[in-house]
Amino acid sequence: MQKYNQNYTMLCDFYELTMGNGYFMSGMKDTVTYFDLFYRTVPDQGGFAIAAGLEQAVDYIRSLRFSGEDIDYLRGRGIFSEGFLDYLRDFRFTGDVWAVPEGTPVFPREPIVTVRAPAIQAQLLETFLLLTINHQSLIATKANRICRAAEGRTVLEFGSRRAQGADAAVLGARAAYIGGCGGTACVLSDQLYGVPAAGTMAHAWVQMFPSQYEAFKAYCEIYPTNAVLLVDTYDTLRRGVPDAIRAFDEVLKPRGITKCGIRLDSGDLAYLTQQARKMLDEAGWTECSITCSNSLDERLISELLRQGACIDSFGVGERLITSRTSPVFDGVYKLVAVEEGGEIVPRIKISENVGKITNPHYKRLYRFYGRETGMAEADYIAVHDEAVDDSHDLVIRDPEATWKQKTMTNFRARELQVPVFKNGELVYKLPSLSEIQAYCRAEVATLWPEVRRFDYPHNYYVDLSDRLLGIKNEMLSAAHGS
Repeated sequence: MQKYNQNYTMLCDFYELTMGNGYFMSGMKDTVTYFDLFYRTVPDQGGFAIAAGLEQAVDYIRSLRFSGEDIDYLRGRGIFSEGFLDYLRDFRFTGDVWAVPEGTPVFPREPIVTVRAPAIQAQLLETFLLLTINHQSLIATKANRICRAAEGRTVLEFGSRRAQGADAAVLGARAAYIGGCGGTACVLSDQLYGVPAAGTMAHAWVQMFPSQYEAFKAYCEIYPTNAVLLVDTYDTLRRGVPDAIRAFDEVLKPRGITKCGIRLDSGDLAYLTQQARKMLDEAGWTECSITCSNSLDERLISELLRQGACIDSFGVGERLITSRTSPVFDGVYKLVAVEEGGEIVPRIKISENVGKITNPHYKRLYRFYGRETGMAEADYIAVHDEAVDDSHDLVIRDPEATWKQKTMTNFRARELQVPVFKNGELVYKLPSLSEIQAYCRAEVATLWPEVRRFDYPHNYYVDLSDRLLGIKNEMLSAAHGS
């Protein structure tokens, strides 16, 4: 399902190649490794993030090849062995990948993607996996916040012109749709991924005509079933809305069309929409919708609705497509285990910064749902060969305050990661984008309101099994010589 013809194999950090050559020269090219991709902090100090970008990761892994030009370039650097270059010439990914489905709410330090592969192969995936998962998860998370702030009103993604590059615009629109947006202004994202594209007019359309009324009338005549008029080019209440009503009366009403719309892109949106709604209703255009844009985000949308703004839908641009208030998703890709003599041996990264200490070992990630409520109660990370029995009570700890505990009773355990690649072959049926969006909406709804709220969300429980915690503590103690 490759969308672009661009070969992204060389879109990697140079140290992936120097390490790969080093593994080859050290006789470790066939050493099987396990890497986890996870993130450390939730954007915007929120309660959770939305995983996205898996489809592009799949496309990348399936097409991972080194061309003759790539090999020539690497040879020209003068530091890579001919044996390693020959190895790259016939490179194919032969490992295994597990991942949480796109649209899944995820929490810090949970394995979103796990890779089991020979060392060189696993290492070469790092940059692109992080690039695509970090970017799309960031935008999907921001979009989900904005859509929740809109309280059921449609949100359209309007950010292409402010995106940081073409891919950021196209894939950002895709991620925004996963997070809950109803569509995009980006035509290419519709053509490639099926994100519904929509749009009507800019101020230039109004300025091109001798009068605003003539501009509105012409547009209604050309697009009578999609007449959404931008009413703030000159004076919204004195000229814009009255001219729109006149055009609706003269063009749409004789045709029996009652659905239409106006858009505002500036000014005091709470006041202007209240007055516009009153004017439209008094003129009999009760089905005329009001759309607002102009540097919106979840905070501004919430405040507008609190002030009683009469807005039916929102167009959100730069603050969504760049996640302006929290522009970095801090996903990382860390070695957690190697296979030695047929055994899986855990590895750990230790740091004086506690937040950078990793959870070792090849693991499984579970989500616990209350059987009676259907709500997500906690997540649980266990060693890969541990059995999680949801027929018995289970005590779990708060990761930020381990003295805080709660007992899980009458719950259902669901393993979150699914197999994506097995021995280099794709074994996962990629869902449609609409299916991902519906899944995301349903899974976010299983989170308690205290976790979903924007300000000071409840700390969702993500616990390590006793066995995994014991392994981690043993490794920490050994590292400190105690």
